[in-house]
Amino acid sequence: MIPENLPPSWRAKYADAIWQRQTIGESNASVYRLTPAGGAPLFVKSEQYTALAELPGEIARLDWMAQHGVPCPRIIDVADHADAHWLLMSAVPGHDLASGDLSPDRLIHLYVEALQPLHALNIADCSFDQRIETQLSRAAVRVAAGLVDEDDFDDDRTGWTAIQVLDAARQTAPANEDLVVCHGDACLPNLLADNGAFTGFIDCGRLGIADRYQDLALAHRSLVFNLDTHWADAFLAAYGIAKPDRERMAYFRMLDELF
Repeated sequence: MIPENLPPSWRAKYADAIWQRQTIGESNASVYRLTPAGGAPLFVKSEQYTALAELPGEIARLDWMAQHGVPCPRIIDVADHADAHWLLMSAVPGHDLASGDLSPDRLIHLYVEALQPLHALNIADCSFDQRIETQLSRAAVRVAAGLVDEDDFDDDRTGWTAIQVLDAARQTAPANEDLVVCHGDACLPNLLADNGAFTGFIDCGRLGIADRYQDLALAHRSLVFNLDTHWADAFLAAYGIAKPDRERMAYFRMLDELF
């Protein structure tokens, strides 16, 4: 089904494409996969104009990633139409790491293959700030706007309010940060692979300069959920973390509750 209020030029160009609404993910944006006749699949993402709209930031990040050789969807076109932001982008080949049939060993290898080069980029070349102080400021705005899903908190915060999580995140923030360029939401569904090789990141709206554990903590949590703690710890060892900072990992899992 073609989305309502699609930019007219896109509607004309892709009228004969097969359209599929994508329902996986927690973003406020609407996502569609379209397959033009005889062409490669594409994706359309749209988000209504609001003060907290995230799609313009993701568009800027995808552009930056492409310029710096980070594998991700490539921007084909952007538009502002019918009080919404619109993004047309290429599809990253393959399947996300949460839905494939890869062995745990291969999964860990792909995680490291994806994150180490990203974390090795020069932070001086990145203008997107995801430091703790910045994230806490954005989190406070989200809490005030009622955008935090309190029913989706991890088990150890069941029954907490968003304000309680925000207060705890403020009070227990680490005093220093090991800053690198992070994806920001490095869970298995946001990394893709094809034929056993990493092909790219998706959902890149939180990319920016952040503590290394921003990615490591969420990757570890994702591996615990999809595999078990043994393999999650094996990932940290393969990445090069001999003695993980468990408190820092717990902190970034808590901070993630607010996004």
